[in-house]
Amino acid sequence: MRRSKPAARTGERVERRVAKRVQAQRWYLRFPRAVPVGIFLLVSGITALSVYAIEQVETQRAEAQDRQMAMAVTTSLERLANAHVAYLKAGAALLSTQTEVRHATFREFAQQVDNDESLGGGGVLAWAQPVRREHIGQLELAMRRQGEPDFTVHPRTTLPEALVVTYVEPRTRASFSTIGYDLMYEPVRRAAAEQAIRTGRPIASGSIRLISGAPSGQVGFGVLAPVYRAGFDGHQKGQLLGVIARAFAAQDFLTAALAPQQLNNYGVALYDPATSRHRAIAASGPQAVTGRRIVRPVVFAGRTMQVELSPPPGTTLSNLSLLTLLLGMMVAGLLLIVARLVTRQASEDRAALAWFEEQASIRNSLTRELNHRVKNTLANVLSIVALTRRRTSNIDDFVSGLIGRVRALSATHDLLTQSEWGTTPIRAVVEAELAPYARDGDHAVVLRGPGVELAPNDALSLGLALHELATNASKYGALSQPGGQVEVAWDMMTEKLARIEWRERGGPPVPAQRRSGFGTELIEKIVAHELRNPVDLRFDPGGVQCILIVPVRTPAAFALREGTGVLGL
Repeated sequence: MRRSKPAARTGERVERRVAKRVQAQRWYLRFPRAVPVGIFLLVSGITALSVYAIEQVETQRAEAQDRQMAMAVTTSLERLANAHVAYLKAGAALLSTQTEVRHATFREFAQQVDNDESLGGGGVLAWAQPVRREHIGQLELAMRRQGEPDFTVHPRTTLPEALVVTYVEPRTRASFSTIGYDLMYEPVRRAAAEQAIRTGRPIASGSIRLISGAPSGQVGFGVLAPVYRAGFDGHQKGQLLGVIARAFAAQDFLTAALAPQQLNNYGVALYDPATSRHRAIAASGPQAVTGRRIVRPVVFAGRTMQVELSPPPGTTLSNLSLLTLLLGMMVAGLLLIVARLVTRQASEDRAALAWFEEQASIRNSLTRELNHRVKNTLANVLSIVALTRRRTSNIDDFVSGLIGRVRALSATHDLLTQSEWGTTPIRAVVEAELAPYARDGDHAVVLRGPGVELAPNDALSLGLALHELATNASKYGALSQPGGQVEVAWDMMTEKLARIEWRERGGPPVPAQRRSGFGTELIEKIVAHELRNPVDLRFDPGGVQCILIVPVRTPAAFALREGTGVLGL
């Protein structure tokens, strides 16, 4: 049934629309892996920025926590130092009311200080009495009479005045060596004592080696509080009765001050910048060799020291960053898979559209080819009918000749159908036309030649020519009597031309004078025209010889689409 014009136009519009859609080469179809990779990189970048922002916040939080811890440590150290200074001030006020400071009075004050459990980290509490250098011997005699038989001032100073320790509490074997020690002998102690006497306030010394405590001498510092006779108001000096001195082992003091603190792996170090800027006099917790450190000043009785806080080493990434990174990579991977599936589906859809367009094109080509092939076949049949009609005088000869030639066309068509209208070997065409005679034991059919492939139209023309030659040989030539031989040989003349030679032997002699028949005319006119090369047909006395020149074309010259069987002939 013929399709109506509106329906045909609608189909053409649909085909054009499909073809236009297929030909629209979108970039994500041309690069199917670019979209998934781009989405993966985008999500990965967002994840990296999120992790960076989280780490920045974590860093700021850690820095704020470090500053808070440094302030807490500094406050604890100053609180403990101020508590000791307050007791020393109270003791100075108490002893200033005495005309002479006796051992019993000083011991009572020391016991009150020791009974306060909040005062930790303190060492020996000593009373130092000023004495002129020329009166040192008198002081030694007086102290020996009071029950100190081994009392000796040491070391001997060359200064005009000494500040000699006469009483110590608690009195132990370790602190016994402190009795008789001249505080003015060592420069650091002397500087602190002079400043305390001059200002009338408790003053802390720099870092010193303690006289008592460990045998090797611990590093620490002392606090010296001057005691004047009552009436001293800070502007007018009264008589100096002596100095209350308390020694602190730096490590014990630091431990006592930080006891209430939870350091949480923080490292704390105490430095005396006046004596040593690179070596701590006390340390607690892990000390980081490298990394960020926080340095804060701390004031002990008018003297500024430094406390250094070493934060614990941080992890590479915080837990929140690790969770964000894990989720981000999971989302990126999931989106990568989804995008890959979507782009693959788009590619498959595009391939399907291209296939539909291709099938439509093939269908149109097949229709045109079928029309062309039917016209060619009908033209060949009409030519055969016309020539057969002119060369026959009765209906029987006409029918038999026409049937034979149409069968020759049919045999060659069968070969072309088997090859899906692709190339056909010369041997196959020759064998198809000579098959009826090759099975006859009275005749010999010899075929030789290389494997040469022919285009469909050329194979049809060759088949017609071989049919006429075989028919003529079976009637009048080598195939008409026993012992006859037909030899068909072929080879390549050039890359584009094949030479096929038909030769008959052992048949009846060919008469010199003979009338040209239909087969001769068909070979010399129709076949030569179709092959586009002249045909050399000779009727020698020994047998018919025919040389055909057949073009050998590459498949690209006549195949509309490889493997489809659609040919342009």
